[in-house]
Amino acid sequence: MQDLESQKKQYLDQFKDRMYGRNLMKSEDMHDSPSEECGIFGIYSDMDLDTFSLSQFGLFALQHRGQEACGISVMNKGRIFNIKDEGLVLDVYKNIREPETFMGNSAIGHTRYTTAGDKKKYNFQPFFAKNEYDQIILSIAHNGNLTNAVKLKRELEAEGVVFKATSDSEVILRLIQKNLDLGLRGAIKATMEKIEGAYSVVGMTRNKFFAFRDFNGIRPLVLGAIDQNTFVAASESVALDAVGAQYVRDILPGEIVYTSENEQGLKSFLVKENCQRRICAFEYIYFARPDSTLEGINVHEIREKSGEKIWQQSPVDADIVIGVPDSGVPAAIGFSKASGIPFRPVLIKNRYIGRSFIVPTQDMRERIVNLKLNPIISEIRGKRVVIIDDSIVRGTTSKRLVKIMKDAGAKEIHFRSVSPPIIAPCYLGIDTPSKTDLISANMTAPELRDYLGVDSLEFLSMDNLKEILGSSDHCFGCFTEIYPVPPGPNPDYTDK
Repeated sequence: MQDLESQKKQYLDQFKDRMYGRNLMKSEDMHDSPSEECGIFGIYSDMDLDTFSLSQFGLFALQHRGQEACGISVMNKGRIFNIKDEGLVLDVYKNIREPETFMGNSAIGHTRYTTAGDKKKYNFQPFFAKNEYDQIILSIAHNGNLTNAVKLKRELEAEGVVFKATSDSEVILRLIQKNLDLGLRGAIKATMEKIEGAYSVVGMTRNKFFAFRDFNGIRPLVLGAIDQNTFVAASESVALDAVGAQYVRDILPGEIVYTSENEQGLKSFLVKENCQRRICAFEYIYFARPDSTLEGINVHEIREKSGEKIWQQSPVDADIVIGVPDSGVPAAIGFSKASGIPFRPVLIKNRYIGRSFIVPTQDMRERIVNLKLNPIISEIRGKRVVIIDDSIVRGTTSKRLVKIMKDAGAKEIHFRSVSPPIIAPCYLGIDTPSKTDLISANMTAPELRDYLGVDSLEFLSMDNLKEILGSSDHCFGCFTEIYPVPPGPNPDYTDK
């Protein structure tokens, strides 16, 4: 088992200086993977910091949560400066010509995943509000999705509020701005009492920093500290690690943390007592980086346990087990540990390929797959192979992967998904296809096995997923079609 431990360490260490790639097969077809809409990061200190560098490090660690655009706002001597643009974190930062402008005592940042094909710059975050002197007085970054955004936007427009974007995140901004006469904490409280859905938010005024989370805690938000005067809030704990902050705790559902102009340190206020924790189960299965800790639970350990559990649930005789890089590897290690079947990293990644090529024909798109992932044929030919993947959404990339294995000469192929069947879309911050596009909502397991062309197929059961997570206090909507928050009348208002 020492070999598995060394493989585990090597797997985790690579993400300290390389972007986490999740499932590289699915990145070729954005419609065949559930896509997290964004990552958020915020830092505050009583003293000046190199916020330019620290925000860059924190956002780079969250790059897997959004790769279409990036933006930051910085509090510098009582003024807020903002920049946002299309591209990866490092692409945006290298185009900042005056880094000293973005050095102050607080910064918030955002990595964005574009939904609905809208990449207009006015939808990039952070969002900000200005006063009559054209000065930014408020800026926020949001991860999640509001289910009553359309209704609230219409109400605000009827009151004369002008919207500049098509994102539900701007509804949060305008509500806070509208209620600032209640004080910062009062404005946020009033906003939280109006909005519904999933939201984790970091933000700033010209002299204060704040972060808050919805009453179910559906999207993650962790809190850390560099020292007694410097605090960090982010979507995942890996962003804390990236800036040298210690993990303190998760921000609670229904909690506001904020700074006061007259007092040092970070204050806390619960808008609603005894909120139930309902963090998205898919954070552990797919979205989060494996070296993250969310709600006190290590993500890699959950994924490794899922591999062990699906072996117990559905054992199979095989010669090797493989995990689809990057997200399927921990589960494959767990499957190997439980079964004794050797784990082999036989899908080789090309680390120098960035975004997908733009090609006009399906034939050429099929060829791209082998540029990103290429099998070691000698390890596969004539072998009985177990493929471990995080999930099956539309099934197109799973079918491509099976074809790669068959072309490499696999004798048998046994497919294991370490999530239950995805039968419903998400309205709470994940971009998933409609129900008609979800293959498990439209095929039985035997039908899907035949469609993929595999010798056996198994999904992790809901009972086993709950056992691995240690509770039923999660959002399982995509597996059960039962959500902690009703979808609302217009769930399509989700562009970030």
